[in-house]
This record gives sequence, C-alpha cells and structure tokens, in this order.
Amino acid sequence: MPVYTDKVLDHFMNPRNVGSIPDADGIGKVGNPTCGDMMDFYIKVKDNRLEDVKFKTFGCGAAIAVSSMVSEMAMGKTLEEAKAITREQVAQELGGLPDNKMHCSNLGAEALHAAIEDYEQKQAAAQQGGLACQCPFCNEFFKDVPEVCTSCGAKLRFCDECGQPIPHGQEACPTCAEKAQA
Repeated sequence: MPVYTDKVLDHFMNPRNVGSIPDADGIGKVGNPTCGDMMDFYIKVKDNRLEDVKFKTFGCGAAIAVSSMVSEMAMGKTLEEAKAITREQVAQELGGLPDNKMHCSNLGAEALHAAIEDYEQKQAAAQQGGLACQCPFCNEFFKDVPEVCTSCGAKLRFCDECGQPIPHGQEACPTCAEKAQA
C-alpha cells in the first residue's frame, strides 16, 4: 500500500480547479492504458499567460492529486513557464510520490503540455489564414468542413446553434447543453 504525504491527500480530498472550460483555448488529453488513468486539461490564455486552468481526471488518488497540483502550479504562468513544469517538480511540490505512482506526475505535466501545444497549433493555424474545423476525435484541423475526417474517418456533425462539433453517437450538442446547465 503506497504511503502518501499530507499534501497528496489534501489535493486528492480537496482537488483544486476541477471541471472544464467550455470555450477553452487549448485542450490536452492523455492517458495511461496500463493503469487506466485519464487526464483532460483545459486552458484559457490571455496575454501569453494561463488565465485559467481546469482538469477532469479519471484515475487513482495520486492522479487526481497530481492534476490538482499541476493546475495550481500552472495558473498565472506564461506559456513558456508552464511548458517547463516537469514531473519531478510536480512530485516535489506534493512532497513526493511512491515510485509506483511517479507515472501520474508525468501524465499531469504531459496533459498540461498537450493543452498548450493545442493552443499554439490553433494560434499558428489562425495566423495562416484560419481554419474552419477541428475534428473532436483526433484534433486534425481542416480549412473546409468535411463530412468525414480525413485523418481518423469519423463522421463530423456540427451544432446549428453554436457551430461546435457534436461527437459521433450523441444527439445533442455538448457545448450548448453545458452552457444551459451553467
């Protein structure tokens, strides 16, 4: 049985910044199929700084604590500062993690970095004339809106109300439904 520090237990029992950002500037999704941990990070960027950071994590207590800590460490940092956050720094901020849980700290940093990379790709694409569409399944960008993603083959549907993608198999727009609940 792993022994956790008080700080790990606190971030597990009282996670900070849980949730999603409906109009996120960047989204990073990572997972470890071996242990089952899945992390989604959402960022809002203003003036090259992380104005807001949220996460949704499915996993063990260490994975939740790591996600909470990474979100706190990243909040208010410049993109470059946030990209420099390492698994070792996350584990150190938590007062250490058992060896068999160190992969969680790696996933947290990876998810944050993936969200920043998503944001930077969108910014670069916008500077090159803009994009009309992004596949919600594989994050491929398109200049025109295709009926089927040329990268992963998913059928693409978009909400008539807000224009956001509707995932395959869902009837209602998750973006509009989330805004209606807020």
